[in-house]
Amino acid sequence: MVPRLKLSNLCYMVVIIIMRALVASGSFQTSGMAVISCSMKTLAAIAHGLAENLIIRAADVMLKERKKLILVPRVTPLSTIHLENMLAVTRAGAYLVPPMPAFYNHPASIDDLVNHLVGRVMDQFGLPHNLTRRWGEVGLVGPRSAKINQAEQLANLTL
Repeated sequence: MVPRLKLSNLCYMVVIIIMRALVASGSFQTSGMAVISCSMKTLAAIAHGLAENLIIRAADVMLKERKKLILVPRVTPLSTIHLENMLAVTRAGAYLVPPMPAFYNHPASIDDLVNHLVGRVMDQFGLPHNLTRRWGEVGLVGPRSAKINQAEQLANLTL
């Protein structure tokens, strides 16, 4: 069992208008940054280096220092401009984690959908969690689970 991590032990929060905050400097040690949820305005500013507020400045620092930058874009449908900006940030080194629900694990609640997204972001940072079941783990849900379990049973048969 993976121990639960306290979010306050993993995060550093600042007021967006204080541009002199520690995260605005590349000398501030951090494992990375996640922008959840990331507006298309913020994504565009990050893509084009327009550090007009602390979120965008800190994201710019993550890119220049080659630290992990996770962006969770929140807009749909997407225009060509949105897609081009997404391509620009990924080319610069950011990771996009769209908040797309994964229905293969048969979510039973909104919490299940949120936990899946949070788990995916935590995966990007290499943080342990037990928010979701991984494909192939015991307890797999869905139509493939019966086939996988049946195949495993056949593989374990000894003649």
